[in-house]
This record gives sequence, C-alpha cells and structure tokens, in this order.
Amino acid sequence: MKYVLIGAGSRGSIYGSWAHQHGIEIAAVAELRPDRLAKAARDWNVPDERCFTNAEELFAQGRIADAAIIATMDRDHYGHVMKALDCGYDILLEKPISPDPRECIEIEEKANALGRKITVCHVLRYTDFFGTLKDVLDSGELGKIVAIKHSENIGNFHMAHSFVRGNWRNDTLSSPIIMQKSCHDLDILLWLTGAHCTKVAAFGSLSYFREENAPVGSGERCRDCAAADRCRFNAYKVYGPILGQWPADVVCLEQTPEALDEALKTGPYGRCVYRCDNNVCDHMSMIMEFDSGVTATFSLTAQTSGIHRNIHIMCEDGEILADDGERQIIVRHFVSNQAETFETLTINIRANASGHGGGDAGIMEDFTASMAEHSTDSRSSISRSVESHLMACALEQARLTGKVVDMEEFRKTLA
Repeated sequence: MKYVLIGAGSRGSIYGSWAHQHGIEIAAVAELRPDRLAKAARDWNVPDERCFTNAEELFAQGRIADAAIIATMDRDHYGHVMKALDCGYDILLEKPISPDPRECIEIEEKANALGRKITVCHVLRYTDFFGTLKDVLDSGELGKIVAIKHSENIGNFHMAHSFVRGNWRNDTLSSPIIMQKSCHDLDILLWLTGAHCTKVAAFGSLSYFREENAPVGSGERCRDCAAADRCRFNAYKVYGPILGQWPADVVCLEQTPEALDEALKTGPYGRCVYRCDNNVCDHMSMIMEFDSGVTATFSLTAQTSGIHRNIHIMCEDGEILADDGERQIIVRHFVSNQAETFETLTINIRANASGHGGGDAGIMEDFTASMAEHSTDSRSSISRSVESHLMACALEQARLTGKVVDMEEFRKTLA
C-alpha cells in the first residue's frame, strides 16, 4: 500500500510516521518548508524526484498511490482535496474540512459522486475514552440522554502557543476557534447523542490576550522585553525547559538551545502574546438543541491550567461524569432517596502513548484497514463529519449576531 502526503508539519508528520512504521510506503511528499521536506524525505525514504515544494507539482504526477493524506492549513484544504479527488485518491483529511460551509458541502458532494472515501481526522471518535462513553450510552442501561454539559479546557499555555502566536491565531488566516479547535467536540456531541442539531446560541470574545493586558514595561518580543522575568508567557520560559517535547518541537526543527534562540529572535513564537495579530476568542459558551429533544451546553476556554475535556451526561435513569485528563468515567444509577447508596461504576481508561488519547493511531489503523478492505465508509466519514462543521459556522454566526440560529434555516442560506 502507498500513500502520498501533502503537508509535513506536526499533524502530517504524525500520520506519515505511523504509515512508515507500519510498512506503508510514502510515495511522495509535498511541503512548503524546505527543512520539513528534507526531514520527511530522510525519515520516510522518499526519493528526491518524489519530493515537491507545493501540492500542485505532486498532483501533476497523477495518481501514484492508493490514498492521499492532506494535512495542510485550513484554507488550503478545499483546493487540495478537490484536486486529489480529480486524481482518483481516497483521502485522509485533517480537520477542519474547510472554514467555509459551502466548501464543506461541495467536498462531500464531489466525494460521494465519485465514490471516493474521505475520512476526516475527528480522532476523538477513535479514543478508548469516548468510545467507552458511546458504549455505555448505546447499552441503554441509563435510558435516553436528556441533557449534556461539556467543556473543552484548552490550557493557558496551549492557547498562547497555538491560537495567539501560532498558525491558528487569526480567523482570516485559518478559521474561528470554534471550528479549528472544537469541531472535535461538536462532532462528539453529535456522535454520542445520535441526533441532529436544530438550534444554536453562542457568546464569547477575545478578552485576555490583548495589548491592554500587557505587563507594564513589556516590549514587542520576549528577547528584548524588560518584563520577561515576571511574565509566564516569556517564550524562553515556555519552550526552553521542554526542548524535544511539544510544543517546543513546533518552534524549530532542530531541538537545540541555539536553534531555539535563533527561532525566537525573529519567528512568531518569540512575540509578546499581548501584541500579536490574533483575533480568535479565548472563551466561548454555547447552547445547542437536538432533534431528539436533548439539550447541550458547551464551553471552551483558555483560562485553565490543564489541557483536558470533561463531560456530564444526564440520562433518564442515571448520569455519567467523565474527564479525559484523569482518564476516568463514573457511571451512576439513580436511587429512590438521599439515604440510599448510589450504584456507581468507575471505569479507568488505560493510558495510550499515541496522541489524542490513542486517537491518532486509532484513525490511522481504521483508515488503513478500510483501504485494505476497499470500504467506502469510516467512523468519521465525510458525510458524518460535515454537520459538525455547519454547527461551528452557525455558532460563530450566533456569537457575532447575538441571535439564536436555526440550523435548517442556516442550511438554506448555503444552497
């Protein structure tokens, strides 16, 4: 089996490395950055004539593999996917499908018309944690779902790295944070409920990572900042002690103090977090209604110490409280009064070395198996994934307008 890879950044590198380690040939790579392209060629034994500095050169070769892995920036997905479909590729597509809801629908329609498979990297569906939640709910032991409270705790330093200094800081360059970061969560809510969303409302803003909150005496870059010693976002404090680990490995390819210092001198990760060109929200609160009658609240926030998700699912005959950071799911059956002891089951989820709680490896295993079996379906197929993206767009519209958005009416505007 052979794959081609478009985009050899952090996500593309994860998928490409998994494929290479499992005996799948990386037939070609397209990557804008020369250092990343050279590393991919070296790590995966890709010949020079199959290394391209842009996707168009790769697609000009025609279909030279069984599938394409597309892990480029959000706003490049549409063009790359449409050309990959024209070449005859099945596709593993990094989320989001596209920041544009019409483009999402066009991709789905073209893939289905051509009979091509697109698996979207909603990797949470492939984790033991959310898979176990789904199994408990589908067993029916707690009755039907009534309501859900879900939270994504982005983490203060993660927000600063990815959504203030990093690639996804500005929605004109990538996509709104509800799409880029949390289409995962919207997808999980759709999957767990087995329902369709009917209405959404949203509130939120960029409240903290703004220039008016900068320390007195601070400068444009951490290297020359008089306030660096007392700032927790000092890039040298953030990245220096964790060389070789995420997110320091994003800042510079060579993980040495010298390479890091050079990258922070002029690169984006050495900028003051209060003086970047970021505009995406650092907190949002949302309400959703589903056609099953289920209601859900969802919050995302940067103002947390850890990076984790927690969820409270309230059913007819019991409830579930779960936290993927603690890798624990608590299932409680309701009792008749406060004097009775709750019937409680605690499920501890095993640790997994693969990223996203095992989801990165899980989706690669599933995609590769479906390729071998010539299956056109997957747990996160394009047709199962588009709705979460339309929800994200509707939620952003609700936030900006202050109005409840009806999903059926929203879909009509896309026709």
